[in-house]
Amino acid sequence: MSQNNNKSSNNIDEKSDKYVPPKIWIQDKESGGKFSSINRPTAGARHNKELPVGDAPLQLYSLNTPNGVKANILLEELAELGIKEAAYDAYKIDISEGDQFGSGFVAINPNSKIPALVDYSGETPIKLFESGAILMYLAEKFEKFIPIESGQPRANCLSWVMWQMGSAPYLGGGFGHFYAYAPEPMEYPINRFTMEVKRQLDVLDRHLKDNEYLCGNNESDYNIADIIIWAWYGQLVLGKLYDAAEFLQVDDYKNVQRWAEKIAERPAVKRAVDLVLEPIV
Repeated sequence: MSQNNNKSSNNIDEKSDKYVPPKIWIQDKESGGKFSSINRPTAGARHNKELPVGDAPLQLYSLNTPNGVKANILLEELAELGIKEAAYDAYKIDISEGDQFGSGFVAINPNSKIPALVDYSGETPIKLFESGAILMYLAEKFEKFIPIESGQPRANCLSWVMWQMGSAPYLGGGFGHFYAYAPEPMEYPINRFTMEVKRQLDVLDRHLKDNEYLCGNNESDYNIADIIIWAWYGQLVLGKLYDAAEFLQVDDYKNVQRWAEKIAERPAVKRAVDLVLEPIV
């Protein structure tokens, strides 16, 4: 018997019928769930695949998931302002087909997650990955949708941006995975992550009680904090994620609902959520 399996060959305690973690984890079977066929404990390219490069200064490689929609929204908001330097081409990275593990994409993002972006406007292309980094880079480059000067308004914006980066994995990788994608329902993880997601919604609801947007009450206060949080939590309370609106009782969060509905009516946001992405061939 292997050292890794103290009780039985499949790590089940024969007396209690409970899973017992081995001393050393090995991947000896698929994990199960929607994305099990592409999940591996290793990074790096799995196949050679060049990425197309269009004529626009910005090249976006993404998918219209919550993380991908963030970049779509900001780029469309910049287009709404008529900023020609923010023109972009958008290409589809089909994560269910493993496009994110192509050599061209991995060269931009070694973490193989969408979105990724390359700025070709200067002498040397600038590669970016992680949605927060992309939004901050673009907002600062064009001095739109972010307070530029040091002070409380900028601190508020960056604080809420980082709140989303730390919180959304509990919503997506935690609640979303176990509620919608796991091979079978499991009470403990669903309860654990449901409790945390509802706590996060309460954080937002309490804050938005006295704020039209995340960082203030004026139209000029709408910024990347709203964009990055709306892509996850706004779409969640509007019933767009995981078919979980009733389960989470999202109607209880009246202030989040009002904020989410207002942002959803913006022309740039409407275009962004249904953005047509060119396939890579």
